[in-house]
Amino acid sequence: MIIRRTILKQELVKKLYPHSISIKSAMQQLRNEIDICPELKKHIEQAGNTKRHYYNKQQLLLILEHFCFTLEEFEQL
Repeated sequence: MIIRRTILKQELVKKLYPHSISIKSAMQQLRNEIDICPELKKHIEQAGNTKRHYYNKQQLLLILEHFCFTLEEFEQL
């Protein structure tokens, strides 16, 4: 399995929130989930820039760990 260096935030939320009404609402759900957990937010900020349209590999792994997903499960979504 090849892990890409980056993943677009929109691609991530499509997989994490498949029943969401829109991409915008799914993005809001992800932001709320990250804001609820200050430790996760701190680790994501330390792993790289959060002001871009994508997450890097380390940030993705942190988010997946928070949601109790493995990388293999995420790829199958």
